[in-house]
Amino acid sequence: MLTDEELRRVDAWWRAANYLSVGQIYLRANPLLREPLRREDIKPRLMGHWGTSPGLNFCYVHLNRAIRAHDLDMIYVMGPGHGGPAAVANAWLEGTYSEIYPHVSQDAVGMARLFRQFSYPGGIPSHVAPETPGSIHEGGELGYSLAHAYGAAFDNPGLIVACIVGDGEAETGPLATSWHSTKFLDPVNDGGVLPILHLNGYKIANPTVLARIPENKLVALLEGYGHRPILVSGDDPAMMHRAMAAAVDEAIGQITAIQHQAREAGATGRLRWPMIVLRTPKGWTGPKEVDGLPVEGTWRAHQVPLTGVRENPAHLAQLETWLQSYRPEELFDAEGRPVADVLAPPPTGDRRMSANPHANGGLLLRDLELPDFRGYAIAVDKPGTTFTEPTRTLGEFLRDVISANPETFRVTGPDETASNRLSAVFEATDRVWQADIRDTDEHLGPHGQVMEVLSEHLCEGWLEGYLLTGRHGLFNSYEAFIHFVDSMFNQHA
Repeated sequence: MLTDEELRRVDAWWRAANYLSVGQIYLRANPLLREPLRREDIKPRLMGHWGTSPGLNFCYVHLNRAIRAHDLDMIYVMGPGHGGPAAVANAWLEGTYSEIYPHVSQDAVGMARLFRQFSYPGGIPSHVAPETPGSIHEGGELGYSLAHAYGAAFDNPGLIVACIVGDGEAETGPLATSWHSTKFLDPVNDGGVLPILHLNGYKIANPTVLARIPENKLVALLEGYGHRPILVSGDDPAMMHRAMAAAVDEAIGQITAIQHQAREAGATGRLRWPMIVLRTPKGWTGPKEVDGLPVEGTWRAHQVPLTGVRENPAHLAQLETWLQSYRPEELFDAEGRPVADVLAPPPTGDRRMSANPHANGGLLLRDLELPDFRGYAIAVDKPGTTFTEPTRTLGEFLRDVISANPETFRVTGPDETASNRLSAVFEATDRVWQADIRDTDEHLGPHGQVMEVLSEHLCEGWLEGYLLTGRHGLFNSYEAFIHFVDSMFNQHA
């Protein structure tokens, strides 16, 4: 439970991150509002997404508090990757951004550069790009966040991956399938995944499905997928901070208990992993109305709530009031540096989510131990007289790769490992499977390095998360079906 002092500090971080998120969307000068806001301080073209950003910031600070409280090794996957302002804001507050990009210093000069570069020529994208510290997920083509989160957790038994699933993203096929990843997560050898389904109610111009169905139906759906939902709902910041802190602590406790029972007591059977369902207004803490129309809590908050700021003095004044509502004079000192209260919640060093090595897989990448390929050569004494299947030979090679690299190599595929003639891998490993196993099943087990599910998107997403956290693997599929993930692979590349 949050103490009053912790509540004050958590709220200070949240206000600071919200302020920095709004500043990135709108400002190119006057970052701390030390002078009255002028039209010249506003970017000539406004780009970015405000609606999801306060929710992303809210989750970030509460995960930070939990990392410190429980000494967690945790990374953060933002499904709504269009909430790029939030990711950048939190990395800057943690100091990681300035460490990697020294010209964006943690002071007023750096803040001005932070704001100006966002979605600006020669600057950074409006989405969570590969350049964003702590990010392994871009979030442009939606649907892959949860698959990436599970891929990162596989063979990382000490890691917890928090994954924010936007309720718009939750309408996609790949994300809907990704909930089944609970049947493939090995509590002994893998890490934990904490999904946070963020119901802010709207997409660009329409309501979201999961935010509009009765809560008991939503809970039943998620329980059927194998989760134990913890509900947090409201709009009063103090109440929500206390509720979210309790929910995160409860979820971490459940993950730890499941892993302990499996690792120490050998417990088996169908598991119900915790998740959080977070319901907040879209564009929380932003303008409630603009030109007489409701904004906060509606689809109008999705992108840029105030669009005519340079041309409309009323909008300019409203923007200034909005920014001042976060009380920046309490959050940043005379030099523009975050004050001590703001810097209290996050962990330090590699425990910062924006600096965690698992979120920069190149830091952890190690070469595979590979057998000599010449040992798998097929003798061809005379042309046209030898018959063989190249992929069957490849299967023998992969079998030995898995044997030599049992914690850093996985094979994924949509039920085609055998039909692609790679069956030799089952001499070294099973297909991992946490659901029921029957006597007639072959090569299914609670532990394994082969993963099969009839969704190319999920196979690809698992492997992407696995690769982006410093490991290796193979995704195999028929040539006719591999095109299902063309655009997904392009985004990954």
